[in-house]
Amino acid sequence: MRVDVEDLVQLYQQSCEHFAERPAIGVKKRGSWSWTSYRDLAERIDEVRGGLAGLGVAPGDVVAIVSNNRVEWAAACYATYGLEATLVPMYEAQRPGEWKFILGDCGASVVIVSSTEIFDRVLAMQPELPALRHVIGIELEASDQRSFAALTRAGAETPALAHRPSPERTAGLIYTSGTTGKPKGVILTHANLASNVRAMSRAFPLEPTDRTLSFLPWAHSFGQVAELHYGLSQGLSLALNDELPKLLDNLEEVRPTVLVAVPRIFNRIYESVTEQIAHRSAPVRRLFDDGIRSATRRAHGEHLGLVSRVELALDERLIFQRIREKLGGRLRFVMSASAALSVEVAELVDALGIPVFEGYGLTETSPAVTVNAPGQRKIGTVGRPLPGVRVEIDTSRGNAVGQGEIIVYGPNVMKGYHQRPEENAEVFTASGGLRTGDLGFVDEDGYLTITGRIKDQYKLENGKYVMPAPLEEQLKLSPYIASVMLHGANRPYNVALVVPAIDSVRRWAVERGITLTDPARDPRVRELVLDEVLARSRGFTGFEVPRAVLLIDEDFTTENDLLTPTLKIKRRNVEARWGKALDALYREALPRRHARAS
Repeated sequence: MRVDVEDLVQLYQQSCEHFAERPAIGVKKRGSWSWTSYRDLAERIDEVRGGLAGLGVAPGDVVAIVSNNRVEWAAACYATYGLEATLVPMYEAQRPGEWKFILGDCGASVVIVSSTEIFDRVLAMQPELPALRHVIGIELEASDQRSFAALTRAGAETPALAHRPSPERTAGLIYTSGTTGKPKGVILTHANLASNVRAMSRAFPLEPTDRTLSFLPWAHSFGQVAELHYGLSQGLSLALNDELPKLLDNLEEVRPTVLVAVPRIFNRIYESVTEQIAHRSAPVRRLFDDGIRSATRRAHGEHLGLVSRVELALDERLIFQRIREKLGGRLRFVMSASAALSVEVAELVDALGIPVFEGYGLTETSPAVTVNAPGQRKIGTVGRPLPGVRVEIDTSRGNAVGQGEIIVYGPNVMKGYHQRPEENAEVFTASGGLRTGDLGFVDEDGYLTITGRIKDQYKLENGKYVMPAPLEEQLKLSPYIASVMLHGANRPYNVALVVPAIDSVRRWAVERGITLTDPARDPRVRELVLDEVLARSRGFTGFEVPRAVLLIDEDFTTENDLLTPTLKIKRRNVEARWGKALDALYREALPRRHARAS
């Protein structure tokens, strides 16, 4: 359904009126799903808006929230917009020091937090945050006047009218995840965000009967716009995934028709499918592999012979349909963004009968820039620019012919970074384009391909540039590799830091009668992982392929500060922890297979 909105207050008001009886947001409680309708959501928004107004929130003020996705998050979001105030979302997974920095940098007067533990931590910071007048706890007892329940009670008793903000009014500051330094507040106006919703509604018109399983954090621009704002604009029903490990189970229960996700989720689906097939009989494995190849050929427009068509029909009935049922059985299509999706993963999901549409964007572009869309799709690319958006390639900043830095023009481009004039000067061109820091190229059909990120690339001793992310994503498709990071700046070749997938490694050992005490230090496991690295690196240039591996038994997580809340590697932190051990690999003799090739 195409929408034409100028601001996010208009968006939610139209949706709550048009889809009043439809389920808006679903939450799993004690094993069953309960739904808040669009009408009920509108009432919650009204109550929170009245409560915030009673706390003195006025146009231009800042309301922050530290919470995972929940109904209260959505209500606080749209209530803040209706007061012409600015929303600043943060992640529960962030460190307290980051909450404190952001609260101080944005000058929040009110912060709404989820758990009592976070409430206590933020309350302790309040004396050092002079602008912060109120800390509200969602999970505090209703009798506590600082609770979210008390806020909504007060708002119901003393309502405040919603005001339509100017499109140029700042809707939110979304702070970047800070892989290399302090987070930066990206200033996004109502015009920015509404333009993205309008453009997406033209590329992906949905139906009010559609349903999704929401697990992308709304504190991130992709989850907030692609799921919450765009989803509500279409009358979508959003079921909130409770825990990532329960994702596949919840897909089967919720039975979504569309899914918005990041490559990490599709990789998990890929791993689940390939692991299941690996334990089937040889004839079933052959049938599956032949079916995937035939479906991929068909998707590329190739003609299939009679035998291939028969095999594909068998696969569809005996295998593919059952796999789709495990994913809910109703998926019409899936959308992927935030990082590069492996072609191998995209083609497998697509071959199962679930079309995959990959896109590209960043927080500074509200977020979408390009998308593959129905009737306009090329797997392996991130699609064409959205309506009203233009992409240029600055080849002066590239290291390969025809490639360069991606520059974006359009109504989705941010107003700037909050209180960062020097960085604004660096990121905007003289003609108003946004330098993304990403490298890529546009093909003859207008499709954009991402080749890496400028700040992540490094140079080997031989002068060759390495873009680590594409190969890292490919290596993580191995059932024996949980996480990986390449290392090789100013070195003769690449090596890799690898977190083994312990459960899969132990199954491999049991099948071979091997007893493992410490998998990360067992030379047989190291040999297994190195074999996997070499096998999965086929198709990459020889100088990119790691020649040695270091195994560690601690995964990259947000808790140990090795991942950002959006699940990107904090390379600087990983290097600080294991840099010396990685450097030591260069003093070891190369494995024989590499010694012969050198």
